Amino acid sequence: MDNQQKRLQKRQRVLKKFNSGTNGLFNKGLFGLPFDVTESELVVIPVPWDVTTSFRDGSLEAPEAILKASWQIDLYNEEFENTWQQGMALDKIPTKWKESSHELKKLRKKILHKAFKSQNVTFNTELFNDYKNINYLSRLLNEWVEQRAEHHLGLGKIVGVLGGDHSAPLGLMVALSKMHDSFSVLQIDAHADLREKYEGFDFSHASIMFNALKISQIEKLVQVGIRDYCDEENKRIRENPGRIKIFTDTQLKHHLFSGKTWASQVKSIISSLGEKVYISFDIDGLDPYLCPNTGTPVPGGLSFDQVTYLLSEVQGSNKLIIGFDLCEVSPGLNKNEDWDANVGMRILYQLCSRSLLSAKNKIPA
Repeated sequence: MDNQQKRLQKRQRVLKKFNSGTNGLFNKGLFGLPFDVTESELVVIPVPWDVTTSFRDGSLEAPEAILKASWQIDLYNEEFENTWQQGMALDKIPTKWKESSHELKKLRKKILHKAFKSQNVTFNTELFNDYKNINYLSRLLNEWVEQRAEHHLGLGKIVGVLGGDHSAPLGLMVALSKMHDSFSVLQIDAHADLREKYEGFDFSHASIMFNALKISQIEKLVQVGIRDYCDEENKRIRENPGRIKIFTDTQLKHHLFSGKTWASQVKSIISSLGEKVYISFDIDGLDPYLCPNTGTPVPGGLSFDQVTYLLSEVQGSNKLIIGFDLCEVSPGLNKNEDWDANVGMRILYQLCSRSLLSAKNKIPA
């Protein structure tokens, strides 16, 4: 009996005692589900880390906030129906990385204060060791994510990452590159994230796609909703037309306003992707009304319905979703009325469900 068959038997036993109408009342797993990591076909790795966030902190609190918000969701969806029965679970939230993030943010603020005072961000020798320390620990975090992902992938599971800032999923992409000869990245984001470095940090949240493109197995980066990027990033996009395809927010809106349907634009987006797709979702790709506390909000952006339609069409195409991340959700100050976490957990439910549906032929029903 293989790993999937064993997990299926465990889930069937658990489901006999589970009332999906009261999922959040008695079960404190992801989405109020009764499954643990060992029983689930899909595992989300929480990464409470926002060391390099450049405007507003808070996304390291997202894994806990989204977990708590997820208990209120109703599991039935007219498009998913019982997909959740295949099992979704959140890996243990690593307190060591959350504690490290808090300490390194203090160090980062000290670095930037000194750097800006001396008008030299990168080459101030006094700051070299501090920069080196943050870059070193950021690399260790990436390696930890990679190892956790490899563990779950090795058991035949689908794996996602829940940040934290957008630097969090690099290790998952590296792990997937060891399993797949080639895949595309669908990036939903307000920012291009193609800076070589930002504020001198090798693994800045503003450099995630620059670092991802070092992975040779990533054949294509398709960016959707981009509306805030610099000359360096624009040059990189223009110089790599075969590998980077951008659908800016301005382009998308101009097409909509001139009568082109969202459905036709989504077809163009999907046609740019390869057969295997990794979805990288920065919550600030949405209209800021939906994520007002995110670290670097930008006016404009996609509606919730536009995004869920896009995800639906990706899953409904002949593409295989091999993994995903959701990053940059920052809980509000009022933890009892957290709009950002509510929206974030519903996006996460979409990503989990679409990924499971995409792989349905590989998972026992």
